[in-house]
Amino acid sequence: MRCQEYGYGLGRPEGIFVLRYQSEGPLEFGAIARQDFLHQLYWSPDGALSALHGGDARFLGPGEAFWAQRAVSHEVRAADRQTVYRICLRQVPPGLAELRAGPVVVSVETGRLIRDLARSGVTEADALADRARIMAALAPYSPAGRDSGDGPAPGAPASGHGSGHALRVARALAHDPSDARELAAWAAQLHISAKTLQRDFQREFGMPYTRWRTRLRLSAARALLGTEPVTRIARRVGYASPSAFVAAFAKEYGQTPARYTQSGAGGGRS
Repeated sequence: MRCQEYGYGLGRPEGIFVLRYQSEGPLEFGAIARQDFLHQLYWSPDGALSALHGGDARFLGPGEAFWAQRAVSHEVRAADRQTVYRICLRQVPPGLAELRAGPVVVSVETGRLIRDLARSGVTEADALADRARIMAALAPYSPAGRDSGDGPAPGAPASGHGSGHALRVARALAHDPSDARELAAWAAQLHISAKTLQRDFQREFGMPYTRWRTRLRLSAARALLGTEPVTRIARRVGYASPSAFVAAFAKEYGQTPARYTQSGAGGGRS
């Protein structure tokens, strides 16, 4: 595992501390937080995060991050070969004042600002100005409100050529890969035909709905490997049985989940 640290204005209320993690194996961030971390935001630009707070377990895509205020117990997990940014703050962003822990929107611009902070050569003045922009932009995710950011849901990159119907379904499924609704049910909910929705998945993701859903489920499963039993992982990502999950995983990655985990670097915990 590789962890790079970037601090700006540390010790001051307006400071920010950014950690950039890269690992060959799964990453797991536990509930025990260092005091100097205070409030924390977890974001990954290239895969799914699994977040647990109290009894609420969910997955988040690149257009979202997980927020936890100081002293709030939580767990965040990421798959192997994934980059995760952990942003530590002494102040609560204005838009998150009422949110103790949960998903927040990360727009393309906010993601760019976070990445810019995790590189060498950034002056403290520029970094703190970027921090102010990040703080002002962060807002809770709301299913009834705006979509979860501008980034694609995990599973496959979006092209931006679709009508938006496929992205709405993709973002809903990214939160709950175990949702068993088939294409026709989603189409009925959106008041369009199944054929129209299927065409939109082809335009947006370059593959049909069932193929995209399989990739999403397996991407989410990778964030849990090595930390939960296969039976629980299968259920959480939407497979009717562990054997069905193992078969789909082996077909996608050429090895069973157990062998896949053993072949990695063993993961890391923070």
